[in-house]
Amino acid sequence: MSRSGGRTRLAVKAQLEELVMQMYRGGITYPEAVREFKKAFLLTVLKEHKGNQCKAAVDLRIHRNSLARTLSDLQLDARALRPSSRRPPGRAPSLSAVRKMSR
Repeated sequence: MSRSGGRTRLAVKAQLEELVMQMYRGGITYPEAVREFKKAFLLTVLKEHKGNQCKAAVDLRIHRNSLARTLSDLQLDARALRPSSRRPPGRAPSLSAVRKMSR
């Protein structure tokens, strides 16, 4: 690890310790704190990957099924983080759309 990387980790650790102290003094219980940390951490990684759970799981170094189960346990929906699935105007319709039109 580089010297600047080590300093960054120490700074982040100090910030985390301060946050933990604020949460403790604010009366937040351990289970609540863990739940909020998981939610914030997972949502941050999912946003980085535009809601793609497979890519996020690789970054998190967990199995994608574990990520999906954790998201379900936390009642989080990664689909809300994905870009719109609509095609841009001017492109050919999808095969399923063509099939629906022909019915």
